[in-house]
Amino acid sequence: MILHLVRHAKSSWDDPGQVDAERPLAPRGERDAQRLARHLEEAGIAPSLVLCSPARRARQTLEIVHAALPPQIDMVVEAGVYSGDADDLLARLRHLPRAAGEVLLVGHNPALQDLALALSGRAAPRELRAKLPTAALVSLHLPATSWRAIRPGSAEIIEMWRPRSDSNRRSPP
Repeated sequence: MILHLVRHAKSSWDDPGQVDAERPLAPRGERDAQRLARHLEEAGIAPSLVLCSPARRARQTLEIVHAALPPQIDMVVEAGVYSGDADDLLARLRHLPRAAGEVLLVGHNPALQDLALALSGRAAPRELRAKLPTAALVSLHLPATSWRAIRPGSAEIIEMWRPRSDSNRRSPP
């Protein structure tokens, strides 16, 4: 099974009084999400299911990358992706159907970074321990026969991609 974690693209802080869940993407966020979309397409990333936070910036990130994803993809917006921590996200993943062999999760920090660190354990690279920037992608290979069977420390990071880095890397699962 493959899990792709995408932190939403950079959001705008132009309106300091705006409710957090309603903050839109900043112009830089829109550009970075477009770069992410190109990368998803070039890398052949083709999940069968997307779980997305209902926060405006996450939904806008997904809207931009949607064209790079398979046309028949199921997309689910869930409140728990916005409000949950890494343990909540792991619990949610464990309830995914076995048929969803490749999943994209569009959410927020610190939950996504903590989830990636928990799943990869000691194998987590220094860059991931330091920061999961906006519009970044972490792809993990999970050696399990079902989502219910995924365990912390068992995943292999097969890719870390950042919109502003030359140190992007990809290795086979």
